[in-house]
Amino acid sequence: MFEGYTASEIGAIFAMQGFAGLSLFCVFLLMALGLAIIFGQMQVINMAHGEFLTIGAYSTYLMSVVAEKHAPWLMDYYFFLAIALGFVVAFAIGWLVEFSLIRFLYKRPLDTLLATWGLSLIMQQGFRSMFGAREVSPTLPEWLLGSWQLSDTIEIPINGLLVVGVTAVLTLAVFFLLFRSRWGLKVRATTQNRVMAEAAGINTARVDRNTFALGCGIAGVAGAVFTTIASTGPTSGSLYIVDTFLVVVFGGAASLFGTIASAFSIAQAQSILEFFINGSMAKVITLAIVIGILMLRPEGLFASRVRK
Repeated sequence: MFEGYTASEIGAIFAMQGFAGLSLFCVFLLMALGLAIIFGQMQVINMAHGEFLTIGAYSTYLMSVVAEKHAPWLMDYYFFLAIALGFVVAFAIGWLVEFSLIRFLYKRPLDTLLATWGLSLIMQQGFRSMFGAREVSPTLPEWLLGSWQLSDTIEIPINGLLVVGVTAVLTLAVFFLLFRSRWGLKVRATTQNRVMAEAAGINTARVDRNTFALGCGIAGVAGAVFTTIASTGPTSGSLYIVDTFLVVVFGGAASLFGTIASAFSIAQAQSILEFFINGSMAKVITLAIVIGILMLRPEGLFASRVRK
């Protein structure tokens, strides 16, 4: 696999592909954070989670169009507003989905799978009707273009640095929200023992609704940063849903550290393998390794211990 490459070339390849894998890791992590919160607490298999990434991506595209046509002075700053907009829009739609659909399907995982799969198809058709079937890309600010030259053979894209930064900030925010806030205490109490949480006066229905909406909002942020590394189409989110579920299951549901470790290992494996072999075989090899590990640890790498 390494034939024909010098040691310095192999080192440069691993560095470049490693950083490309870091960008993929960020998208996986932002998607998986929301899904892990939803699946870990409510045991809801949300097959429409990828479409909330698409919502964030299209929100960024619309913000770009508005800024370019009506407020050119905003072009250097609109992307940060687009991230916030992607979160708010995805959060609001997620709140409505939970209120109108998901809350009737708790403790029925197969029904949630089928219902959210149907919802994903409806949302994809809605995107196709509103934005067309062609993929679109926002006009990025000039400061996001170009790369940072580390050496003669290694260049790091500036947009990748932004993706990493946003992911780090949001991951820390989720950590403090779940483990250092009163709302996070309610979430963890509901996860560990729903009946006792209700007996203690916690409105578990409200916790579920806000948690589902938060997970969707995080996916919206993933969609916003996704636009810096790829174009957006009606089915863009669905391309990541299988990998996202793989990350959550492999890391261990409801485990924040497990989600981070799983997303990093899977993204790096795929990115580096894709350089030396084709993308399909890279996914096959990665999946085979994950399946082998799950056969030894069915609960995932870092499963959280919760009271049943």
